[in-house]
Amino acid sequence: MTKILKSIGRYFTRTNLPLWIVCIITSCYGAALVYSATRTGGTGQFNTQVIAIAIGYAGAILISLFDYKSIAKLWPLIAVFCIALMAVTSVFGITVAGTDDKAWIRIGGVSFQPSELVKIGFIVTLAKHLDVLREKDKLKSFWQIALLFCHALIPMGIIHLQGDDGAVLVFLFIFLAMSFGAGVQLRYYAAFFGAVGIAAPLAWKYVLNNDQKMRFRILLDHSADPQGYGYQQGQGEISIGSGMFSGRGYLQGPRVTAGIVPEDHNDFIFTVAGEEFGFVGCVAIMVLLASILALTLYIAARARDPLGKYICYGFFGMIALQAAENIGMCLYVLPVVGITLPFFSAGGSSAACLYFGIGLVQCVYANRNNKITVGMLAEND
Repeated sequence: MTKILKSIGRYFTRTNLPLWIVCIITSCYGAALVYSATRTGGTGQFNTQVIAIAIGYAGAILISLFDYKSIAKLWPLIAVFCIALMAVTSVFGITVAGTDDKAWIRIGGVSFQPSELVKIGFIVTLAKHLDVLREKDKLKSFWQIALLFCHALIPMGIIHLQGDDGAVLVFLFIFLAMSFGAGVQLRYYAAFFGAVGIAAPLAWKYVLNNDQKMRFRILLDHSADPQGYGYQQGQGEISIGSGMFSGRGYLQGPRVTAGIVPEDHNDFIFTVAGEEFGFVGCVAIMVLLASILALTLYIAARARDPLGKYICYGFFGMIALQAAENIGMCLYVLPVVGITLPFFSAGGSSAACLYFGIGLVQCVYANRNNKITVGMLAEND
């Protein structure tokens, strides 16, 4: 028993303890909000959330025991697995309540969103791709950058066909964050955003459907359709405002109890915090997420090689985009695109896979001096 306790102690000294602590606090806060938002309909969502967090945490510990370079060497298997998973979803995928995209599969009676796991696999494969280009000094080559973008287009294209454009946006931002961190020249970003600017009017006229257009129009004029396209965001804004500075109190939010804001346990979980914990509760969410992002960059700065940095940049990009977009749409300043709030929104797939990402980041930190091995826990003093 003494040796086991010492091994556990050594493990937590080699990984980043503040990141573990902040993530657990964040998940506990999120689970409490999920319970409040779903308690009138039973504890199923809350139980799923807790189980997913436990599975994710165990997975994160397991991942962090390996050298991330060894994980990256498995990129062909990871890539094939991710593509196969997305292909299966495209053929056998289902739509779950509260969504309009076919982005879930059912395994043993449990629904699972493969794109959440594919995000983690994408971070690994893209980090390896960037590292190979760096080693060959080809990060300035136009054709190599074009191939790098094609790498990102594969999951983005498949997931777009499934109807989950929110996830597509996350993949795009992961790609931009990682390539920027790797030192891809700014002229490529200028060309990309220039092309986006030129294509935007054409996309508005020929690509976006009426639902998608209305999500933008309602931001400019909240009164355009308050009982239709603007209902969810309008009611969410009211709920956040009703909490004022310190909130109505946990489990005391009348609007939460009545379920007035659609999907307040999922995409609009931020409104639950606003009503029950007020301004203080909303700021706490932002501080916790900002802490996770800051610790991720701290670990990136101490990575032993560029590959480790790229992995951290990918996780940073994923959390940053999801947090900014979700909070923005809850505050009625960004369009609703179906992006959840990391560590807070209900969803077993997201909760577990986020911790797998944390495991990769911890793996980078644990290997900063290349001391950790798979058999670390069995080592003697």
